[in-house]
Amino acid sequence: MRFDQFGFEQEILRAIGKVGYEKPTPVQTAAIPKAMQGHDLITIAQTGTGKTAAFAWPLLHRLAGGFRAGKVRGLRALILAPTRELALQIAESVRSYGRHLPVRVAAIHGGVDEFAQIRSLRKGAHIVVATPGRLLDLLENERMDLRGVDYLVLDEADRMLDMGFLPDIETIVSQLPKRRQTLMFSATFPREVESLARRFLREPKLVQIGRRSNPAETVDQAVYEVPAHLKGPLLLELLRMPRFRRVLVFVKMKEGADRLTGFLEAAGVRVAKLHSSRSQDQRLAALQRFKNGEVQVLVATDIMARGMDIEGVSQVVNYDFPVNPEDYIHRIGRTGRAEARGEAVSFVPPEDLNLLGILELFIGERLSRRRIQAFDYRAPKQPRDPLAAQPIRDWRKRTREAEAKRAAQPAAKPKPAAPPPARKGKQENRNRTGPGGR
Repeated sequence: MRFDQFGFEQEILRAIGKVGYEKPTPVQTAAIPKAMQGHDLITIAQTGTGKTAAFAWPLLHRLAGGFRAGKVRGLRALILAPTRELALQIAESVRSYGRHLPVRVAAIHGGVDEFAQIRSLRKGAHIVVATPGRLLDLLENERMDLRGVDYLVLDEADRMLDMGFLPDIETIVSQLPKRRQTLMFSATFPREVESLARRFLREPKLVQIGRRSNPAETVDQAVYEVPAHLKGPLLLELLRMPRFRRVLVFVKMKEGADRLTGFLEAAGVRVAKLHSSRSQDQRLAALQRFKNGEVQVLVATDIMARGMDIEGVSQVVNYDFPVNPEDYIHRIGRTGRAEARGEAVSFVPPEDLNLLGILELFIGERLSRRRIQAFDYRAPKQPRDPLAAQPIRDWRKRTREAEAKRAAQPAAKPKPAAPPPARKGKQENRNRTGPGGR
């Protein structure tokens, strides 16, 4: 199928040509005609298959016709994403696809001054790409009006409809018109989430490319069974291999990201880190350094697992094995994008073997086990250096310990009361009130 067979306006086709796409992907071929016909959609497809374009092109096509007829006034489309980075990426893509249209796109997210975002809204944004938290702040302060929106997109829809985001999504949807087109896109979509999603949809069409639990077919997957205390040294061994050029390493917690980054820096590895406690400027700078090839490794929490498109990621390393199979699929989808080959490596200590079994049952295949012959998998855990900085202890724990220590001490004997001061004589009082005393 060719792009011109979708019936797009010429402005859209010109933008597609400049981006350099040669032919539609399977998910685009299946989803775009239904979206063009005005249907609500649930679209499930592997990561890196062009889902952003599959909802952006029909939206821009509709706006192109409205611009020509002079009927586009104010906000017409709302796209929701779970992270700031993904919201910024989608906004950039929509601007690129709409470069030949007078379309204004605003990105609304936390971590930056909201007044700049309010100014962009006042200029008359036609499309808003937002994270739910900041969007709700603006709605509560009456900075936005969603009554003119007739096109709603939930990207990474399964994450947007989990228990963390669901109350926010319900509040936002309650302020949208009843008659609208709603599109939901994700690489994973559990059955229970799909049934929940139908509350927000009207007679939706289902577009599913491949199995809904399948990792990207362009990613080679392997497991290293390694004790937890040897994950750092094993990662260094892998990073010395020539094929590990641009490596995205996932950890569970931001504290773990800080520790691993420090460990790699001490070993001479060019590394950046990205997690929720970093400022927006720091997060964007780390991401840009990784994209530019200034650093070999980006250590990140799962805020990087959803939807982010970074060209040339050679490997994804699950330094901390994910608890949920869906998170594994989204993580490894950061490599092997746009039909390129990628590699996913997972470190699995003995205590996580049960999680590996759950994942393999979920995806329906056994992952390849690998070992580095020269690496000592039985090396003992090194004792802590007494000169190393000790971790900061929780202030609540310190307070409880201090209170327990005071309670265990015997009660102190009360000090004898001090004798009252002697009364001053009449002569002294008279002297103070005399002419010299004043």
